[in-house]
Amino acid sequence: MRIVLAADGSKYTKKALAFLATHESLAGPDDEVVVVNVQPAMPPRVRSMVGASAVNGYHADEAAKVLEPIEKFLARKKIAYRTEWKVGEPAQQIVQLADKAKAHMVVMGTHGYGMLGRAVMGSVATRVLAEAKVPVLLVK
Repeated sequence: MRIVLAADGSKYTKKALAFLATHESLAGPDDEVVVVNVQPAMPPRVRSMVGASAVNGYHADEAAKVLEPIEKFLARKKIAYRTEWKVGEPAQQIVQLADKAKAHMVVMGTHGYGMLGRAVMGSVATRVLAEAKVPVLLVK
């Protein structure tokens, strides 16, 4: 099974990662976890002021802060993985990666704001649920 794990570095990501590690039927020796971190795009004005190279370096550094601890954890647990980072709107990027990777499932932590919070703030998890073509497992 190939699973896309959406990682934002929050405690909710850690809970989703722990869930995967403790459920061998999801992330066993024959499975692969594709960990993705999505960085919001910088406004074009900032990109033109500091340069594309500086912005790309910033995104790479921020993604590494999230992905490196996850890589170490997955390696210790002997779970096959690969990591990617993207720039853009998180839900859209997660869904596109799940399609491209031919994932069987998307796993992500959720902040659990409830209906009012989703209505006011929107929710990456809600959008992924609505747009993904594969099952989505939300870990709270």
